[in-house]
Amino acid sequence: MKILVTNDDGVDAEGIGILAEALSCKHDVWVIAPDHERSGASHSVNLHEPCRLYKKEDKIYACSGTPADCVMFARLGILPFEPDIVVSGINRGPNLGTDILYSGTCAAARQAALFGIPGIAVSCATRNGPFLYRAAASFVAANLESLVSHCSESVFMNVNAPSLDRDILDGVWTGISRRHYHDSVRPVEAEDGHIICYLEPGRIESEGESHGDEAVVASGRVSVSPVLVHPQIRTDVSLGESFQ
Repeated sequence: MKILVTNDDGVDAEGIGILAEALSCKHDVWVIAPDHERSGASHSVNLHEPCRLYKKEDKIYACSGTPADCVMFARLGILPFEPDIVVSGINRGPNLGTDILYSGTCAAARQAALFGIPGIAVSCATRNGPFLYRAAASFVAANLESLVSHCSESVFMNVNAPSLDRDILDGVWTGISRRHYHDSVRPVEAEDGHIICYLEPGRIESEGESHGDEAVVASGRVSVSPVLVHPQIRTDVSLGESFQ
């Protein structure tokens, strides 16, 4: 199969190289990834300025845009073919629970699904390191066909693996936990009178059952979450009726 690999950590990140190498054993792998880190870019795209792509080496391109841009350009003609699969990662850090709302890694997989291409997001689920990518890479490579079979235009796969330097094949279907971010802001007054704001990451608390994504990763297994692409509405409203 022809696979597009992208990420949000940048084309030179360690995780994307390990992922591409693992998938290249059996598949034709091409890389189009941001030319610098775009973590937290979510599903943003460049609408008002052009993106620049340059070839780093055979089948590897750097793009000045976002992860979603990389998938869009690949699908719309930059590659000499339409990818059979898009695999995004391996992210340096977790994409658990509500992280998926902010994640550029997940956005690339979501954009693939919007094009009708199977999309898989992959993360090394540790915040503080060491960042060991082999478990995530081996799991995706060994289970690629099964992961793809569960993808659709409405669902992409979100894979979070423990940080381990060994093969791990024990995957579990999981729900998505709810994460609470106790962040803070550090304002600094600049010389020109403007205020520069620095986001200071803080403690994260999670809510979820034993079969939630964070609990499964903490147990040393791989979390596989099928994520809906299209926004859902509450079920306690009657569509078509007048608003009151």
